[in-house]
Amino acid sequence: MQRRDLFLGGAGLALGGTLAAPALAQPAASRVLKFIPQADLGILDPHITTAYVTRHHAFLVFDTLYGMDAEFRVTPQMAAGHAVEEDGRRWTITLRPGLKFHDGTPVTAKDCVASIRRWSGRHPLGQELNARLEEMSAADDQRIVFRLKRPYPLLAEALGSLVTPCCFIMPERLAKQDTSKPITEMVGSGPFRFKADERVQGSRFVYERFEGYVPREDGTPSWTAGPKRVNLNRVEWIVTPDPSTAAAALQNGEMDWWEQPTTDLLPLIQRNRNIVVENPNPTGLVGWGRFNHLHPPFNNPAIRRALMAAVSQDDYMTAVAGTDRSLWRDHVGFFPPETPFASDAGMEALKGPRDFDKVKRDLAAAGYKGEKVVLLAATDFPILNALAQVGNDMLRRAGMNVDFVATDWGSVVARRASREPPERGGWSMFFTFWTGLDVINPGVNQCIRGNGKDGWFGWASSERLEGLRQRWFDAPDLAAQKALAREMQAAAFEEAPTLPLGQYFQVTAYRRSLSDVPKGMPLFWGLKKAA
Repeated sequence: MQRRDLFLGGAGLALGGTLAAPALAQPAASRVLKFIPQADLGILDPHITTAYVTRHHAFLVFDTLYGMDAEFRVTPQMAAGHAVEEDGRRWTITLRPGLKFHDGTPVTAKDCVASIRRWSGRHPLGQELNARLEEMSAADDQRIVFRLKRPYPLLAEALGSLVTPCCFIMPERLAKQDTSKPITEMVGSGPFRFKADERVQGSRFVYERFEGYVPREDGTPSWTAGPKRVNLNRVEWIVTPDPSTAAAALQNGEMDWWEQPTTDLLPLIQRNRNIVVENPNPTGLVGWGRFNHLHPPFNNPAIRRALMAAVSQDDYMTAVAGTDRSLWRDHVGFFPPETPFASDAGMEALKGPRDFDKVKRDLAAAGYKGEKVVLLAATDFPILNALAQVGNDMLRRAGMNVDFVATDWGSVVARRASREPPERGGWSMFFTFWTGLDVINPGVNQCIRGNGKDGWFGWASSERLEGLRQRWFDAPDLAAQKALAREMQAAAFEEAPTLPLGQYFQVTAYRRSLSDVPKGMPLFWGLKKAA
């Protein structure tokens, strides 16, 4: 298998109130960037959530051993490099010299070992590493050694993956804390410090340049790879749930960058010659309806499968992105269109007229008896709210007894972690999205997994899907991987762990005073702000 093929097998990327008053003492305006994130930063700990807003926060504060560029190549970042020996069963990663944390302590191999252990149980490629790992240790302060039961060619790709949660490196004392409780002390080795003293939950989060950060000397800056050279003294995240307020703030220059402008306001923003509107991620985002597999009614695969026939991806994507079909696609399966593992396997389930009378009959035949469906809806997140509104209508038209819980995204993130029955504070279904690169292959795609209580929220369990995924990891070449991915998609349409809802392209908007704005996701190194 060629190196490029191996990487395609392991690639992954990539989701209020009034404006806060300025601090009393501000740096020069050209060194301060004001950013409107996609949602409130409800969880700071980057290892325990898949929320994109937490990942974006974490890339300011923390660093990773490997980075990924726009060509999906993984290259050393904190690592100086690695050696692979013993027929792929021994890896030694050496750290770059001079790395230190924000508290002044040096970054050591022990910190990395503890961080990898903390991360690996929650990431699909990390879980595969654990299954193949015999021992991981710090040979000395600079060298991390992996001894494997069997080769894992995608180890570097796993450590540099942009699929949430990413493998961020933190001090050993933090990484060893109880993983059932999120850490709140933000001490990393990344290019910015988190200003906990200026945090206003639901309103403002502040980051200042870390003078002790040492960028790589080699490479080309691209996504999270290459030198991370910082040209800003301060980054302020201003949470602005109301889109009209966000649009006005961007247009009048109060804000520099709005991560996710809403579709209905795009024409207004695009008329402003001082604003750039662009699509930073050509792989787009894929919408999903996620079932809770632990409790009725969606612990029944026949009920989940019956709802496949109710899905109109056209309706979901129109609600999200409007009628301009250049901004979205329907007929999207479990892997993004125009990527290596996309296929037409099982796609007949999404085609043809949507017949809700038949769906009702199929649900009854499957054993649905009117159980309550607790649907979580993030109303402060316009895209997710649009998915949930269409989903609510779909379920009701199918004859299901829906309890529509309208709340904020932070509350959805917290409640979806509950494994209690719906009537005791749990849930039945929520709607979300993953970037195209998050679901590009069977190794990283959480929506198609079947690893039960060790898996993504919803905890789908399927020996068939997990068996196909394991075979994919050990496939000898890309052709064999594609065949297995096709078989896996066909199985997923039968077992319906998640509903695929279509692909859309989320644009971002920023003022022309910014230049060299990174692509892929909101990153804050490399870019410049004119006075």
